[in-house]
Amino acid sequence: MTSNTSKDIPQATVHAAEIVREYGPFAGADCVNGVTHDGSHVWAATGAKLVAFNPESGEQIRTLDHACDAGTAFDGKFLYQIAETRIDKIDPATGGVVASIPAPGKGNDSGLAWAEGSLWVGQYRDRKIYQIDPETGALRRTIESNRFVTGVTWVDGELWHGTWEGDDSDIRRIDPQSGAVLEQLKMPRGTGVSGLESNGADLFYCGGGGSGKVRAVRRRKSASGSAHET
Repeated sequence: MTSNTSKDIPQATVHAAEIVREYGPFAGADCVNGVTHDGSHVWAATGAKLVAFNPESGEQIRTLDHACDAGTAFDGKFLYQIAETRIDKIDPATGGVVASIPAPGKGNDSGLAWAEGSLWVGQYRDRKIYQIDPETGALRRTIESNRFVTGVTWVDGELWHGTWEGDDSDIRRIDPQSGAVLEQLKMPRGTGVSGLESNGADLFYCGGGGSGKVRAVRRRKSASGSAHET
């Protein structure tokens, strides 16, 4: 699947990102490589540990010792974590790895999300998102972006991904069929997005790379007051 040519792509709606809260840096960690949300807690991949914190209080709840080089996802029961050239399926209750599959980028993977029974894996420099089988790692389809892809998330049937090139970073909603950019939330210059997850409602949680922080960004709402939907 390829992106539309520029003449076919509708003009994206662009807004300044509204950062509503920052979390971290976390003890013993100097980076955030990926984030996910399990319905109660936010998990941050900090290189050698997965850190869970309460998004209401900011309190760090627990840590799991595990290599976490890039994106993190949650399927309702298990965590999925990119670690070098593989994706590990982790029982969050014990921290044990219950299964592993090859990462499609062979070590060049970035974001990770769970949706519709699939894992969605960002490919940073390839500017792609792969939909893969969570049991085998088999490729189901490819979506192309026109920017480097960092974090990936789905919410209300919308596909969003983070970008980070130089000092410029944004969160963008794209058409999952064509890859066309539909909406952009531009982060302040110098504020990167290394991981991305929705809380299922009105917030995105964004990994902040070497800042060691997670930032909560407001998901814009329509004029009717409900979360924007396609």
